[in-house]
Amino acid sequence: MAIDRQGTGLSILRIAIGIFFIFEALGKLRWFIDSSILRAQLDAWHQSVPAGSIVAGYLERFAIPGVPFFARLVPLGEFGCGLALVLGVWTPLFALVLFLMALNFQFASGALFRYAFWSSGYGLPVLGSTLALAIGGVRLPWSLK
Repeated sequence: MAIDRQGTGLSILRIAIGIFFIFEALGKLRWFIDSSILRAQLDAWHQSVPAGSIVAGYLERFAIPGVPFFARLVPLGEFGCGLALVLGVWTPLFALVLFLMALNFQFASGALFRYAFWSSGYGLPVLGSTLALAIGGVRLPWSLK
């Protein structure tokens, strides 16, 4: 009997990253009551990026004005998508949504453009895991087997 190593590995990754995002969402539950928590984080990021940069423009025109909406959407998205990954429901779709959410946070914080991104536990491992799950069912030319 052959073991599907790629499938087993992706299942373990799917469950682990799903649990990670569920706990990330639980840490943001206060955002439902007080969206100023997210606003303060975005303001801090805005202060740390160069004025006139693409990140500053994104924060000024999109993220900060949308705080009341995002303060509720982010925890719901992280919890719902994380739960879907744990349960194995529509994994590629929900993993892609989580990838885009995590990429958005990395971009908005300016971390995506810093050297520390490559060693951050919230950067490359999370983005790589969610992207791998989003395309996990696709056989790539360089895949083994």
